[in-house]
Amino acid sequence: MTVYREVLGFRPLELDLHRPPGDGSFPAIVYLHGGGWRRGSRRTTIPASLCSTLASRGFVVAAADYRLSGEAQFPAQLDDVRAAVAWLRSEVDCSRTFLWGESAGAHLALLAALDGGDVDGVVAWYPPTDLLGLDGDVSRETELLGVAPCDNPALARQASPLSFVRADAPPILLMHGDADDMVPPTQSSQLASALRDAGAPVELDLVPGARHMWVDAPDVGAIVDRSVEFLRGLG
Repeated sequence: MTVYREVLGFRPLELDLHRPPGDGSFPAIVYLHGGGWRRGSRRTTIPASLCSTLASRGFVVAAADYRLSGEAQFPAQLDDVRAAVAWLRSEVDCSRTFLWGESAGAHLALLAALDGGDVDGVVAWYPPTDLLGLDGDVSRETELLGVAPCDNPALARQASPLSFVRADAPPILLMHGDADDMVPPTQSSQLASALRDAGAPVELDLVPGARHMWVDAPDVGAIVDRSVEFLRGLG
């Protein structure tokens, strides 16, 4: 456990650093947990062994907490992610720096990468990408923003990765269950289409039968393998 950021008035923000065996420079991942921005921690990963698995495959992994919506509203969470990336680069000898997130964490990973971020690639599992495009219960988004997205469209767009599509975006892998009933798969497919139209490098995998958090996915291990190979392919 390491404190990577202290913001006056808030709890110290911590991360767990998982290192591969051996010495030298390794590619590094900042991992961001899900939980609708209002729950979860750096130790709630999908699957539970993810960080140790990634370390065994040659990645330094910094699993980072960020402020939840009950503690601070957006953009506090994005500021924390940027601070975690900066800490990793200053404290660890990294050959390349990636972001990997699931659900709310994937949303933050995409925002950090697209909104002026300087990372080498992103793995985003079942991310919300357009807060104005979400139907039904938006209580999680309302808690994040402090207002319902429809009542402040400008703020909702500021918090949506779709708003920051650019041709020079880092390579992005989007993976989403095609039966996800919490974050619709159209959230990923819409972002993928916009990135392709802009000429940005993006790959989209829709996992047949999978729901949120890979419930009912036929082979979660294969999803992890696919994500690892994507990052390895970036050099």
